[in-house]
Amino acid sequence: MELALFLQRLAIEAAVLVTVVQARGSVPREVGAWMAVWPQGQLGTIGGGHLEWDALRRARERLASGEGGAWEHSVTLGPSLGQCCGGALRLRFEPVGPAQVEALRARLAPALTPLALFGGGHVGRAIVQALAPLPYAVSWVDSRDGVFPEPPLAGVHTEHSDPVQAAVRELPGGAMVLIMSFSHAEDLDIVAACLERQRAQADLPFVGLIGSRTKWATFRRRLSERGFADSELDHITCPIGLPGIVDKAPAVIAAAVVAQLLLVRDTAAPA
Repeated sequence: MELALFLQRLAIEAAVLVTVVQARGSVPREVGAWMAVWPQGQLGTIGGGHLEWDALRRARERLASGEGGAWEHSVTLGPSLGQCCGGALRLRFEPVGPAQVEALRARLAPALTPLALFGGGHVGRAIVQALAPLPYAVSWVDSRDGVFPEPPLAGVHTEHSDPVQAAVRELPGGAMVLIMSFSHAEDLDIVAACLERQRAQADLPFVGLIGSRTKWATFRRRLSERGFADSELDHITCPIGLPGIVDKAPAVIAAAVVAQLLLVRDTAAPA
């Protein structure tokens, strides 16, 4: 969303793009983080309080001067900036304008993790809304007609699939899966389809099922009767969400589940 707004404004007004190009130690944002700066306003953030304020000042001075050409600036997060993080980073300042819109669209587009959510109920909707600003490509699947919001949520692919588990075969490799349909029978069939795909391709890194430990114990027994081994069943996460959060409001469940997804992603990422 921020990238789209940046490019929309850039098409009519030049800016300075500030990007983190190197980072060492404790720093507020990672390499690749960016913000766009205009004489009035900004989009994005490089974080860090005074660090960002100083970068905004430098960018606006360049805009006021009318000078072209990119430059870089090294920063140590110490007393001179009123910060004690101790890390260091290097910022690139790049004057950009309408001619760079398409190149920046390709360069700044985040890498998206595919995620399939089965179930168009209240919790599913809350999770999809919580995922909207995050780097996920969301496919939202249900067997029922008329359950998805109108107009569709931006950036979310909705799919009617009957039987619902048939959609599992079409998921992209590397997709994370969340299962929370309106029916326990559907949930069971979706889990079984994920296990069959995992057995054949081993390309679904996370399969999460909403529900209690009692629900999972029942499912585990039924899936075992279908021929799935304990080692295969151990790939299913149920309940989902960070432990210790007991509030059952959809927005709270969504926050706990999305935090878990981010933790799984970052734990699996190479150091």
